[in-house]
Amino acid sequence: MNVRIAPRLDIKGPNLVKGIHFEGLRVLGKPEDFARYYYENGADELIYMDAVASLYGRNSLLEIIERTSREIFIPLTVGGGLRTIEDIRKVLRAGADKVSLNTAAIARPEFVHEASRTFGASTIVVSIEAMPVANGRYEAYVNYGRDRTSVDALEWAVQAADLGAGEIMITSIAREGTGQGFDVELVRKVSDQVSVPVIAGGGAGSVDDVRRVITEGRVEAVALASILHYNYLKQAQQVAGGDYATEGNTEFLKRGTGFSRVKDASPRDVKSHLAANSIACRYSEDAGTHV
Repeated sequence: MNVRIAPRLDIKGPNLVKGIHFEGLRVLGKPEDFARYYYENGADELIYMDAVASLYGRNSLLEIIERTSREIFIPLTVGGGLRTIEDIRKVLRAGADKVSLNTAAIARPEFVHEASRTFGASTIVVSIEAMPVANGRYEAYVNYGRDRTSVDALEWAVQAADLGAGEIMITSIAREGTGQGFDVELVRKVSDQVSVPVIAGGGAGSVDDVRRVITEGRVEAVALASILHYNYLKQAQQVAGGDYATEGNTEFLKRGTGFSRVKDASPRDVKSHLAANSIACRYSEDAGTHV
């Protein structure tokens, strides 16, 4: 089975944003620009997450989803603020292929079963944002990593899969946006305990971090943000002659400080490294990455 590389785009209003530990969100630019670049450079899937949906109780990405789905022909997963069957139906009609559930699923676990029964398990991803606690345990958080739940993240992963989730996306809040590498122990524990595909997220700082979480964490897909976003911004600045014309707050890139741990790469760069390490992925050195 080919490992999938899935850029994760966290969106606030009309903008792509990126923070550390889901906090201090910095505007990077238009999500459609990034999505198009990732599609053209070999991404297998895209993940759109509404970063402020929990504050307003709804997902606000319908227009962005519609615009993206008209131009990009790889699977699109959408999450944030999806609390009812009708919420899911709306984003699927707008062009999403899958949905990601977190806050509403923990509040009412039977929602996962209802969604899976209505739309099919392959459409339902349960996203778990986890923080380490005492005795090697991990606690699941909700509302974009803001609120504790007292729910054991590993037990919830097993329950969610049993309820009908087609995939589990596990993200380490402690590593998210830091470039320190994935919490491989967390990822492996989830992979070992569920029978559905696992997507690892949170912490990639290099292409070798991706290799390690695949081989040691035993995952079928990897969600990436900083490592890809900063690469796109550098490419865009070069095309624009050093002045990237966008609403993004990219001064931090020019200063070259604060993100020294992140060795940026394109989806194609990531796949080239995986292929060189005998990890199966959709990659062809001659034909490009969409094969």
